[in-house]
Amino acid sequence: MKHPYFSALLFLALLLTSLSTFAQTQSREDLRKELEAKRLEIDTLEKKFLSASDEDCSTYADFLRQPNTGLVRLMPREVFDNDIKKGLKTLTIRGGGAYYSFSRLTHEYGYGSDISLEQGYLSVGFAGADYGMLVRLSEVPLEQLDSEHPAARFLAGYTPPTLESEIRKEHRRFSEGTEINSIIYKTRLPMDVGSTYLLRSITIDTSDVLVGFKVLRQDSDGSVVLLWKLLKKYQTPLMARNR
Repeated sequence: MKHPYFSALLFLALLLTSLSTFAQTQSREDLRKELEAKRLEIDTLEKKFLSASDEDCSTYADFLRQPNTGLVRLMPREVFDNDIKKGLKTLTIRGGGAYYSFSRLTHEYGYGSDISLEQGYLSVGFAGADYGMLVRLSEVPLEQLDSEHPAARFLAGYTPPTLESEIRKEHRRFSEGTEINSIIYKTRLPMDVGSTYLLRSITIDTSDVLVGFKVLRQDSDGSVVLLWKLLKKYQTPLMARNR
């Protein structure tokens, strides 16, 4: 006589377990949707945070109507990529907004970044055999700068080697700094507000670009706003392994 009773209790327990699991599944699905919504909200906020101001866009509207031009904000890597003192990252984007690719138009590190800002310095060449050169032109107006400008002659005509050993040799040469026709080319230079720079960024298997840019200002959070134009795009650099 007790068997039906216990069977009913077992059925009820199984039913409650199933309902609980179903409710938990629904709850986790809701959580997943909420996470996706929050992530989208964060992505939107980060893009806005990394953008130049509306005033900048308005001030340089005529320049920005030209092809291959833009405005970009670089965040100081030591603060926004990994704040060791706080033990957290302010931004979720890889690289903390300190990097930028002029060919892919993205801040996210790992996609052929061409420039970075860290400890008051602008740099090029960040991974593997990637390298490049920077030169500060100070008073040269960005509007007058092109690949035929005398100051751009070496960078515009430079042909990167293809052998790995030669590529790494060039990486070391420009890391240390080299003087050519009384102009010093380095992979890392102090960031100077108001100055115009030339950049050649050679990212193996990804891109090779010549870019002119001007540092418009530095904001209170340490970020800098660059006005830039792509002067020349080269064939994708390849690397042949030494035999």
